[in-house]
Amino acid sequence: MSRIGLGTLTWGRDTDEHDAADLLKTFWDAGGTLVDTADVYGDGEAEYLLGRLMDGLVPRRDLVISTKAGSVPDPDRRFDCSRGHLLSALDASLARLGTEYVDVWHVHAYDPATPLEETLQALDIAVASGRVRYAGVSNFCGWQLAKAATWQLAAPGARTRLASTQMEYSLLQRGVEREVLPAALDLGIGMLPSSPLGRGVLTGKYRGDATPADSRGASEHLAPFVAPYLDDTASRIVDAVTTAADGLAVTALQVALAWVRDRPGVTAPIVGARTAQQLTAALSVEALSLPDEICRALDDVSAPVHRYPDHDWSTL
Repeated sequence: MSRIGLGTLTWGRDTDEHDAADLLKTFWDAGGTLVDTADVYGDGEAEYLLGRLMDGLVPRRDLVISTKAGSVPDPDRRFDCSRGHLLSALDASLARLGTEYVDVWHVHAYDPATPLEETLQALDIAVASGRVRYAGVSNFCGWQLAKAATWQLAAPGARTRLASTQMEYSLLQRGVEREVLPAALDLGIGMLPSSPLGRGVLTGKYRGDATPADSRGASEHLAPFVAPYLDDTASRIVDAVTTAADGLAVTALQVALAWVRDRPGVTAPIVGARTAQQLTAALSVEALSLPDEICRALDDVSAPVHRYPDHDWSTL
């Protein structure tokens, strides 16, 4: 599987069929394989669009398709991870994608209203039926991931072990390092970071109060998504990334993406590029390895505060 994945959050809404075709072709030509989507992206349009493009543009066998289920458009209940809902959602995803199976199927989030073993049983049924090759979770905190993975490991052969977890992870959002990443490393679960460029902020495009007209920060429905990363703390981190990029004669995008790609436990960051040009820039990271001193400097400037009980409590 490729070290960088292609995300489709905006497909069918902000990214039309022509641009999506350019992205997928560029990704495939560069040796990319992992394409990540979800049943709620574009209200199903992202999956539908990907299915149409696989039909004629890129062979299905060359791609690792990851999708998610469990998010519902209900203001009173954001997630429904009941067995009934998940399995119906999977069938609908397969129909939109025009494929008989997905390579990786993720539970989109933890659903406190459904017993966890019921949610996980849906994964077992999906894998046993051949509709899913590997199963994972998304947006589970540390104890939720550890509980789910351990439950699956308790009956080897009867239950499918979790292969991956998809979480937001970047220099601007290192919360997964507290408990999720240690749990994933211990349990042999691969981390697929979403928003590895800090929702676009780490590219440096928003420096000095600038908001490019074609950016997500200027988009009415995505501006609130970007806003949390436009504070002073983020600004200092972006400055450090830009300084490192200047010193290496590369771009801020390449530095930020290389940093998260090479973190322990990371399998493949998911990049939601809007244009083939942006995607090409992201894929060029393949040849870049950051020097240790730059990694240390970026670690220091972006270090989250981890105290008891995450660090050695005997030193507190």
